[in-house]
Amino acid sequence: MEIKKLRVGSLLLPSNVLMAPLAGYTCLPFRVLVYQLGAGLSFTEMASANALKYKDRATEQLLLSNSRCGDVQAAQLLGGNPSIIEKVAGSKALEKFDIIDLNMGCPVPNVFKSGEGCALMLDLPRAAALIRAAKKSGKAVSVKCRTGIQENHMFAAEFARMCEDAGADIITIHGRSRSMMYDGIPHYEEIAQAKAAVSIPVIANGGINSVADADRVMELTGADGIMLGRYALENPFIIRDLTGKQYEKSFYITMIEQLELALKYYDETFALRYIQRIASNGMKKRKGTKKYKEQLYRAGSTEEIKELLGLIFLEKEATGDGR
Repeated sequence: MEIKKLRVGSLLLPSNVLMAPLAGYTCLPFRVLVYQLGAGLSFTEMASANALKYKDRATEQLLLSNSRCGDVQAAQLLGGNPSIIEKVAGSKALEKFDIIDLNMGCPVPNVFKSGEGCALMLDLPRAAALIRAAKKSGKAVSVKCRTGIQENHMFAAEFARMCEDAGADIITIHGRSRSMMYDGIPHYEEIAQAKAAVSIPVIANGGINSVADADRVMELTGADGIMLGRYALENPFIIRDLTGKQYEKSFYITMIEQLELALKYYDETFALRYIQRIASNGMKKRKGTKKYKEQLYRAGSTEEIKELLGLIFLEKEATGDGR
């Protein structure tokens, strides 16, 4: 795929490779990493607008950020009440963010039943009201959605037109319907139809697990860029491979730096859990590492984690099995 700068409203992103918001993963350290690898934008974890309204401490922690997280920064909000979105988008909690991303694609049952996430695709007037409410903050607004609710009834183009008419500056479309959750072959033709229907940038998401996949998705959709998701947890270096950004550190060194950065901004319990999750993803498809997984999740101190990271990744990198 052609790597190029991407304009979002008045903002200019350094590349058109974006990292998706992923609960439990895209905290400050991971966003720093993907920016180092060349991502044009990385989103915070999904934050509940309602929880932010009441200044919930745990939710506010999801918005921790610094200048190393990128020249342009984005926070993802989950919510279904326009007045709350308006208040939160313009609040002090989000003052450091340049882009407000509205989650209209989360498919999980408890979110859907609450009328938020993907359920908003069934209520275009309310979805439009949420976009207009977020725009009152003066920030750029992005929307992340799916191709529809059921696989036999998808309407990405119609939804994209509504987003543009309501004032959205960019839209990301996951190529699966809500009923497909995270499995099945994405319907890239739906993304292509949405791209043809609007003038704002359209980002393709879903099923991108290699550079070849990225090339294919861009060709099939005509999208302005791609958004990587779960595969980037397993192999974050795919971002470097796509963007050509200079990054020579090994996976082991990367994990150690991630741990140290997490310890700087969070308590030890949070930092250990975060590294356990990231390292566990990085172990996938690495031969001989399965035996360490239980030890990894039992580790209760920084020293134990560092020792295990060495056992899991250093040996493999020395034998050429590391990434």
